Amino acid sequence: MNEQREIKVAIIDLYNGIPNQGIRGFQQVLDRYREKNQLNLTYQIFDTRAQHELPDTNFDIYISSGGPGSPLDTEHQVWDQNYMKLMDQLEAINASDAQQKKHALFVCHSFQLMCRKYRLGVIGTRRSPSFGILPVHLTAAGQQDRILNRLADPFFTVDSRSWQVIYPDEQRFAELGMTLTAIEKERPHVNLPRAMMAIRYSPYFYGVQFHPEVDADGMRVSLLTETRKREVINEHGEAKYNEMLEHLEDPDKITHTQNTLIPNFLDDAIRQVMEGQ
Repeated sequence: MNEQREIKVAIIDLYNGIPNQGIRGFQQVLDRYREKNQLNLTYQIFDTRAQHELPDTNFDIYISSGGPGSPLDTEHQVWDQNYMKLMDQLEAINASDAQQKKHALFVCHSFQLMCRKYRLGVIGTRRSPSFGILPVHLTAAGQQDRILNRLADPFFTVDSRSWQVIYPDEQRFAELGMTLTAIEKERPHVNLPRAMMAIRYSPYFYGVQFHPEVDADGMRVSLLTETRKREVINEHGEAKYNEMLEHLEDPDKITHTQNTLIPNFLDDAIRQVMEGQ
């Protein structure tokens, strides 16, 4: 990799001003990746919901965060419409003969927004919020996917969602050339559909329902708050809550996911950026 070529990353913050571990997690992953690979990698954060900030199309890579609330109710809000216009612009560049394609990773709330855009399934609220360190299963396609490469099946990651996307529309997936690469853990004792957890939207766009950016320290802070502790125990029981705290110490759980998934995405994106320069 040529360290003289600046790699420009835009972090799109959809948290609407609420405290979170996500943006810090993205910065941590990018800082570590830059140092490890000795790259001239820069990033800029855009507060898209609270301040209506939005990057232009001059970045190489876009990372769009999680965030609170309904992915359906904001469709007519200015920030949401501007966000979708940007996605349309990036898609147009990727569909053109431009050598420099635009790579984007969509996390949690952003994943739901893109599923809404493409009409890939049914978006709705969960019966109860999901929060914790939980297993995610690869589909057959996911086992071959380069972003999920080097992750176990199942792999463990941070799940934090009140909303979900279920009932994948296989016809839409086929029409758009998109691939479902990961799904929610199977719950044989509960007769509920398994949520979609990762989708390859295109060679350049990738989305995940979970939080691959969150590290053990950030997750520990969240799990130890009374609100989160109560949510996890109500949903999974106290034994599972204690198990999640133990998982924070396991290097093969969320630490491995944080060290693997986004770096895989960056490897893929930066290689193509370098080839296109």
